[in-house]
Amino acid sequence: MAAISEAGVATAPRPVAARKRRSPYPMWFFMPAAVIYAGLFLFPTFSSAWFSLTRWNLFSSSFIGLDNFAQFFREPFLIQGLTNTVIFAVTTSGLKVVLGLALAVLLTSPRVWRDWLRSVVFFPVLVSTVGVGITFTVFMHPTQGLINEALALIGIKGPGWLTDPKLALLSVAFVDVWRGVGLATVIYIAGIVSIPRDYYEAARIDGSTPWQSFLYVTLPLCRPATVTVITLSFIGGLRTFDLVWAMTRGGPGFSSDTIASVIYKQYQAGFYGLSTAGNVVLFILIAVLVIPLTMFLNRREGHE
Repeated sequence: MAAISEAGVATAPRPVAARKRRSPYPMWFFMPAAVIYAGLFLFPTFSSAWFSLTRWNLFSSSFIGLDNFAQFFREPFLIQGLTNTVIFAVTTSGLKVVLGLALAVLLTSPRVWRDWLRSVVFFPVLVSTVGVGITFTVFMHPTQGLINEALALIGIKGPGWLTDPKLALLSVAFVDVWRGVGLATVIYIAGIVSIPRDYYEAARIDGSTPWQSFLYVTLPLCRPATVTVITLSFIGGLRTFDLVWAMTRGGPGFSSDTIASVIYKQYQAGFYGLSTAGNVVLFILIAVLVIPLTMFLNRREGHE
């Protein structure tokens, strides 16, 4: 469509390329970031892909094709590790969403000690994961742990939180939620305070209860925060290793093993090519699960 000049004369439209705004910075300004990105991400990624196809001992390597992947999938406890990884990721993500949202609603209400409580909730995020794991290992000792001693005071015999194969993985998941719910709460607080107060005023004038305001105002308008919390928690759950290793080392037996701990055990045994193939499998697993999930959540958000 032709443009109209100030004199009322129709002029031809400018080419699209000419209308594009040119960057004021030359491209070589981006070179330092590109070099750092290539050195810290691209080179290790492609190196791992290559070494997963070799048998190597840190000093020499020989190409063996897909044998490492075939051997990795023949690992007898791989299926259990894969199942544990998915259970851990789903459990911790769900609990962080529910508890993070509940705490955010509480901590954005006009209550006394609100700022102090926010600091308390966020504090576990700042503590080392290994330190948290060692501390809760002591707390969850079956006979001398603080948790079971507290239960004994009210006449309840506590279970072996980390020694019972049925409870070990869930106990580690509970500690992971305790440590990570502070970050989820901060994300939800940012989402809630960005909601215009006019919506709540309109809901109050219409006679809605606090629960209805939460259900029809807070919950849908916090959807971007929910997508962020789910994505970060799910990726963290699939990659979890340090907390599991600090608390159970995958035990008792292999009941709390995850994919990452199985890979680490292969490294300890000196099977570097095999464990690198496991890392490639873990990378593909995370991509296969997280990319469709993120696209689904963002698509639903766009429709709304």
